[in-house]
Amino acid sequence: MDALIVVDMSNDFVHDKGGLTAGKPAQDIVDNILNKVKEFDKEDKIIVFAMDAHEENDKHFNLWPKHNVKGTWGQELYGSLNDWYKENKNKDNVIWIDKSEYDAFYKTDLAERLKNNGVDEVLVCGVCTDICVFNTVYGAYKEGFKTKVDKNLCATFTDNGETFINQMNAIYKTEIL
Repeated sequence: MDALIVVDMSNDFVHDKGGLTAGKPAQDIVDNILNKVKEFDKEDKIIVFAMDAHEENDKHFNLWPKHNVKGTWGQELYGSLNDWYKENKNKDNVIWIDKSEYDAFYKTDLAERLKNNGVDEVLVCGVCTDICVFNTVYGAYKEGFKTKVDKNLCATFTDNGETFINQMNAIYKTEIL
């Protein structure tokens, strides 16, 4: 069975007024991701929302502008994704993971939860392609999952997206859709 992992599609990463926004490129993939979420839900497959969750004085803010502080507007899912999540968050196939690092598997119970649900393959999407998506693909690979990435479901605020997608394929044998 496969699962969908939606990475960091928060107000702070997607909204024009977000603290560390990828802006229009991230906004342009929202409908594509929502359609994929609905597709996975219709097939009763696991859907994971993996979200940065930082404390007010987190060490990440030495490197990056303040973003995704726990419990703030910035950490909420963006737009129609948030609407869908609010309506469906109590379903057995919908999982929310707060993550403190780039990799959604690092110091979380994500691998265990996926394996307990019979998942052996993950489709990773969201932002930023060259940071949290890339590192989450590594985490999935490290945990023994087959990985896929759809270029139409990823965005970043740098010009490194394509390079990192190629790296995921070369290093982790990620299937690129």
